[in-house]
Amino acid sequence: MTSLLEKGGGTFAGIKMLLCENPLPPIEEAIAAAQDELARSNYYTEAYSVPLRRLLSDQIGVPERRIHINAGLELILRQLFARLGKRVHLLTPTYALFPEIAASYSETHLLPQDQFAFGLAKLAIPPGTTLVAIVNPNGGTFDIAPLPDLLVRYPQPHFLVDEAFVGMAGGSVASWVSRHRNLLVTRTVPKAHNLAGFRVGYGILPEALADDLNQNNDAYPLARPSEAAAIATLRYESKIRERAVALHGCARELAVELEKLGAKTFPSRTYSFLADLAPHDAKTIAARLRARQVLVKPLNAPRLGPGYLRVTTALPEDNRRFLEVMREVLRRE
Repeated sequence: MTSLLEKGGGTFAGIKMLLCENPLPPIEEAIAAAQDELARSNYYTEAYSVPLRRLLSDQIGVPERRIHINAGLELILRQLFARLGKRVHLLTPTYALFPEIAASYSETHLLPQDQFAFGLAKLAIPPGTTLVAIVNPNGGTFDIAPLPDLLVRYPQPHFLVDEAFVGMAGGSVASWVSRHRNLLVTRTVPKAHNLAGFRVGYGILPEALADDLNQNNDAYPLARPSEAAAIATLRYESKIRERAVALHGCARELAVELEKLGAKTFPSRTYSFLADLAPHDAKTIAARLRARQVLVKPLNAPRLGPGYLRVTTALPEDNRRFLEVMREVLRRE
């Protein structure tokens, strides 16, 4: 089971260096907006989170009807895979949830010798595929320019572009959904926007699919403070971009220091990256780090080897502590 680890270990009180949590607190405007709504939490939001849908519609340039909002992106992904995920094609390594919720799947392997980069123009989709899942950015970013040709060349499967980290880097294709009947885009406010605990995810979908999800889901999926925090944060994207640059810098500095300890790290445009600790076993290293109150995630990808960790930057002082503990653990190994 990966869900608990992916969410940062629940009540784990030590240093968390996992994929899904941004180490920075929400911006002040989001905190204030959430606090203002607390006293009205005895009331639901407007149905289908209309104020948030309207803001997203204006910012992205898509009709409100195409937007589905839910309490966390994971719920939306599970709904989409339940409907479309009979035979899924993945570009791996990818989001750990995808192999778990696909009925069956095939893979295009991203290779470490290529720095896990891949040209989408070369993507070959197996016959019978019902859903193609592309995470962008997936550490690094894909050149998304070949996507329209793929959508035409493979008209039967739906293409899901998961843009959970698009606030950090990469170009969005959300505005393309209206032009391509087989394109879906999913996003989450928490990743770049420091709101993981507020659980706000959304999809930009074909109208029939958005209608289906909206009509077969709680019409009031968000708590009032969550909706208010999301709206406030989305209105201050310039602050988020500044934070994204700073976080990426912290991640890059951390990767450089890990390389000094003998790890091999791989380029990333987000605040997390892959590190290969070979010949050490990542599960063993992670267990020993956890015993010292540091939580990291072994990649668990046998094809790549046992040494791979996915590391998320923490705040600078926690990064320094992580490196101290890692140095001690590797020395004992």
